[in-house]
Amino acid sequence: MPATVVLDSPAQREKAKAWCGKAPDGTIVTLKKPGRTIPQNDRMWALLTDVSAQAVHNGKRYTTDQWKALFCHACGHEIQFIQGLNDEPFPAGFRTSKMTKEQMSDLLEFIFAYGAEHGIKWSNDYE
Repeated sequence: MPATVVLDSPAQREKAKAWCGKAPDGTIVTLKKPGRTIPQNDRMWALLTDVSAQAVHNGKRYTTDQWKALFCHACGHEIQFIQGLNDEPFPAGFRTSKMTKEQMSDLLEFIFAYGAEHGIKWSNDYE
């Protein structure tokens, strides 16, 4: 049966050690950094909404999803574009839900920097 433990205390680390000690041969253990948070995700979409409403790139306006793909690509994340049924290419395959907290933080900083360079007025006060 799959099991998950968050290593946020000595007790949780001991639990993980005990599970590993009792696991049968061939068990696969995967460690991964914490994923992005819901507040980070909410902030990203608020920022993307502001950028989408105000920014023009290469003479075009883009949707929030298209801006997300542009920013993710600019931050070094691999984005695949496929031809849509209406012959318009669209981003597919990459999901920010798979990002770590650190990766999402870097993406948010990049969006803020882009906004500062391009005169974006944020609809929320961000500290």
